[in-house]
Amino acid sequence: MPDRRSFTPVEARIDAVANRLLAGAPTSGARARAVEFAVFVLKQAWACVFGAAFLVVVLAAKLWYPDGAALARNDALTIAAVLIQVAMVAGRLETLRELRVVVLFHVVGTVMELFKTDVGSWMYAADGVLRLGGVPLYSGFMYAAVGSYMVRVYRLFDLRFSRYPRRWLTAVVAALVYVNFFSHHWIVDLRWGLVLAVVVLWGRTTMHFRFFRGTFRMPLLLAFAGVALFIWLAENIATYAGAWLYPSQVGGWHPVDASKLSSWFLLMIVSVVLVTWVYPPRRPDAEEPTPQGSTGHPVDM
Repeated sequence: MPDRRSFTPVEARIDAVANRLLAGAPTSGARARAVEFAVFVLKQAWACVFGAAFLVVVLAAKLWYPDGAALARNDALTIAAVLIQVAMVAGRLETLRELRVVVLFHVVGTVMELFKTDVGSWMYAADGVLRLGGVPLYSGFMYAAVGSYMVRVYRLFDLRFSRYPRRWLTAVVAALVYVNFFSHHWIVDLRWGLVLAVVVLWGRTTMHFRFFRGTFRMPLLLAFAGVALFIWLAENIATYAGAWLYPSQVGGWHPVDASKLSSWFLLMIVSVVLVTWVYPPRRPDAEEPTPQGSTGHPVDM
């Protein structure tokens, strides 16, 4: 199991109860694999708790928020997002260290939103006063939801990495990706060159993770692609609920074009680099250097 010292107090109590319930679980065979899969699903759900809660609020607002209410729908969504975030910190579901990452995602995302709405890449309903220009303040929380998920997955699954690239190189690629989200409106779009750079840089990296008892491995690029697909599916739900719309959806909703997957894949790179500057990537235990006096702290690679 992951190191319980990384858990919040609430998570430590949940983990203790889960361990008691699973104490008699088999260690091999189909039932053992079923238990591992069940723990994987539950931990993924727990990692998504902020984003899932906010997505439920967005859907509920579409279905039941009254037209002509004194409080604009966009303002209600912003207030709801703030309350969810406050509840997570007050309820000790999220650490203050993680909150720093979430706030950083909020800032990075809001800057992008201000630019993208100004150039017409997508748009929001024009109601409410809790906004910056044409951007309602709840939009930043959608990026914060990605940050919340990533930092929680990092510790819930005790993520370790073999052959992780040097962080200064990852920072350079992430900076170029972020700049390209803006600059491609005036100069050539470099996204496919950046995708190639990501493949070259992280192509040899293997991610090690644990659900319950077993340790598993997968190529990190495959994890990037999987999370990008998950975010794209969530984006379809959010646009259906009217959280925002692309110009092609104004006349009637339709699924978000699959070409957006490349954008989400690249945004994943920015997200990963932001997280690793707060939580430096760690090697698997078998690969950790153990000099005299070592405390097993993360090492820069």
